Amino acid sequence: MSVRNLFGFAAVAIVAGALSASAEGPKMGFFVSSVGLGNGGNLGGLDGADAHCTALAEAAGTTGRTWRAYLSTQEPGARGVSARYRIGEGPWHNAKGELVAEDLDVLHLSPNIIKRVALDENGQPVKGVGDQPNEHDILTGSMADGMAYFPRDTDDHTCSNWTSSGEGSAQVGHHDRHGGGNTSWNSAHGSRGCSQEALISTGGAGLLYCFAAD
Repeated sequence: MSVRNLFGFAAVAIVAGALSASAEGPKMGFFVSSVGLGNGGNLGGLDGADAHCTALAEAAGTTGRTWRAYLSTQEPGARGVSARYRIGEGPWHNAKGELVAEDLDVLHLSPNIIKRVALDENGQPVKGVGDQPNEHDILTGSMADGMAYFPRDTDDHTCSNWTSSGEGSAQVGHHDRHGGGNTSWNSAHGSRGCSQEALISTGGAGLLYCFAAD
């Protein structure tokens, strides 16, 4: 085979590879966890929640990414960790390659987060209003702009920084942007408590938003 032909075959292979990669679409960078940890608001802190997101993503076939749970914390006398600054800068796509948000500003002002788009790690819809059971309450512990609550707010919004499965409360969002007039995806209302039973009775299952931070 001539050198010219070799170069020709190499060029075809490169183009074919590029087209194949393009056809696959963008890598998943956002999902709603298909399951919670089953222990109410006790997620093992931020580390435990991040590990849960990572395990689900990798089991679904998305490897090599740094996953973060969209969760804030609270600290006495100081601003806690804010979910907004844990998850990278975007863009983020769901398991089917649909764009959820280009960057942090779009994510918190006008994200493409509705029931049809807010899929789990396997590309399956998550139960919402009208389904049995309704599981649209997603744990966040955050204000609508993705920030942690102010130190002067002494109410518990994070189930004791995601270590309580009893006393306390967790701020949740609605992944389907529906229910009782609460259309916020990340800060609709507080839960009735931090036990698994309390989360279920409010309309959730201890599910998380998971974002790729890289």
